[in-house]
Amino acid sequence: MKAVIIDDEMLARSIVREYLQYHPDIEIVQECNDGFEGVKAIQQHQPDLVFLDIQMPKINGFEMLELLEQPPSVIFTTAFEEYAIRAFETHAVDYLLKPFSRDRFDKALQKWRQQETREQVNKTTAMLDTVTSNQQQNNRVVLKDNGKIKIIPAANIQYLEASDDYVKIHTAEGVFLKNKTMQHFEKTLDETQFVRIHRSYIINIQLITRLDPYEKESYVAVLSIGMKLPVSRAGYARLKEVLGL
Repeated sequence: MKAVIIDDEMLARSIVREYLQYHPDIEIVQECNDGFEGVKAIQQHQPDLVFLDIQMPKINGFEMLELLEQPPSVIFTTAFEEYAIRAFETHAVDYLLKPFSRDRFDKALQKWRQQETREQVNKTTAMLDTVTSNQQQNNRVVLKDNGKIKIIPAANIQYLEASDDYVKIHTAEGVFLKNKTMQHFEKTLDETQFVRIHRSYIINIQLITRLDPYEKESYVAVLSIGMKLPVSRAGYARLKEVLGL
């Protein structure tokens, strides 16, 4: 079986490598310093298992997993916040809290071996949804654009638009797609800066120049970039609250 180790700390990678020597049926096909390398390694090798750190430079472990169409089985090697650990426990995705012993490492591998691959992938996906929804407001969005990893600061987002199973992220630089729901962004973006004005739109309130009455109990938000977006009755109530009207 193939494994990939992704951690920006050389010592942490060496410990995993050392403990894996006692499991000769698992081959380390690549070690990575960051999430950028990790995405490429996973796409290239299609590993059975990934040992993944969370707090890394460039993009963190969660952001890296979001870039993969089919997340692999993952054992986290982390010193992350307690709320994330609770999410791992909820979805039975195993984690190793640094520093960890060989005995604890072996138990994590045993747990992984006993579960079906499809079950592991489903749990990884469910864990991602839980963790990202409970993180403090995100100040950026990480996505793939034409095969390249792109990081969009939240301040650069003009508005978001629902588009089937994706969300269109409108920026001055262009429009980008992210395979998430509007509810996800409504929960994770700063609610004092981004307001869901309609079932299909979330806007950066810094760009609002005025609100024009449209039809009965509805409005149109006119943005400084020239766009006019519909505002539902519920969206208008949310805008009034945030803007202090």
